[in-house]
Amino acid sequence: MSEAPVETVDRPPPEEEHDDDQGLDFNGRAVLTLCGFLVAMLAGLYFLLPKLVGLHDTWKRIEDGSPWWMAVALLFTVGMYGGYVAIFRGVFKDERIGWRASTQITMAGLAASRIFAAGGAGGLVLQAWALRQAGLRRRVVADKTISFLVMTYAPYACAVVVCGFGLYLGIFQGEAPFSMTVVPAVVALIMVALTLSIVLVPPDLQRRISGRGKSRIAQKLAHVPASSSAGVRDALRHLRSRDPALLGAVLFWAFQIAVVWAAFRAFSSDAPPTAVLIQGFFVGMLGNLLPIPGGVGGVEGGMIGAYAALGVNAELAVVAVLVFRAFTFWLPLIPGVIAFFRLRGTVDQWRRERGATIQSKA
Repeated sequence: MSEAPVETVDRPPPEEEHDDDQGLDFNGRAVLTLCGFLVAMLAGLYFLLPKLVGLHDTWKRIEDGSPWWMAVALLFTVGMYGGYVAIFRGVFKDERIGWRASTQITMAGLAASRIFAAGGAGGLVLQAWALRQAGLRRRVVADKTISFLVMTYAPYACAVVVCGFGLYLGIFQGEAPFSMTVVPAVVALIMVALTLSIVLVPPDLQRRISGRGKSRIAQKLAHVPASSSAGVRDALRHLRSRDPALLGAVLFWAFQIAVVWAAFRAFSSDAPPTAVLIQGFFVGMLGNLLPIPGGVGGVEGGMIGAYAALGVNAELAVVAVLVFRAFTFWLPLIPGVIAFFRLRGTVDQWRRERGATIQSKA
């Protein structure tokens, strides 16, 4: 990679020394409440939802699924998270943040995004906290986080555009309702255009406003567009340099789709056409935007509805989607929680090293 490692500091500036563990400590009542919610959602998804679509013996049908294809789905799940760690490692390249720390941060962040907030917000908060503890400046963390998100979701947008228009125009095999193909493709194009337009904002907008004697409020308001611009520019530099981290982003989504494919194959010899498989997956994943932990219920309902609209048998879609979510959503919660506690140990080590460095310079 042509870029230099991201900037670190031995000691954050005074105004940045307020990062602590507030909001990251487990509160017993909050955890019990969230666990109760997740258990209720799990029961609803795996017991009530199948009855609503007329699939009364869901568990029996899942048990009748091919163990071979279930094992394949599990292997694809491992590959999916490997790709995610690779993106993170490529973007946040630093001497302190090696593969071990990258794995801890990403897995803990994914667990947090599933438990504490919708749309991945909880995971981003935990990720930013860990990076700050590693010694990265707040602005660097903000810029690189935007870059990380752009690189992660670039393949998503491209796939929706290609498969959406490809299905509607008859290039790819499969049913192509306008609302499931053209509409998502157009929305994806608009989001890409808006993201690229952010580079028109100067990344040093805060400094320019400060130099003109503007108020502190104006300077703070300039932080988001300036950081977003810097992040998008950084992502474009990664793309132009053909950074291997981009391959991690492609693998992250490709392996998820492969898990869906294996889940369908576990219950049927004929999986949906490839373009239908991809489009239904990406349209359904928009359920993550719902204001519920991890998009629980929204993603499942979105994917099942999308596949049904694209001509896939609804009963088959239910069991395949539930198995997909079991592998990619529920199962990783266990290693994610373990990674969180291991990350706390890594953070303590970073703090001791930073303290030793400060003392040696005193």
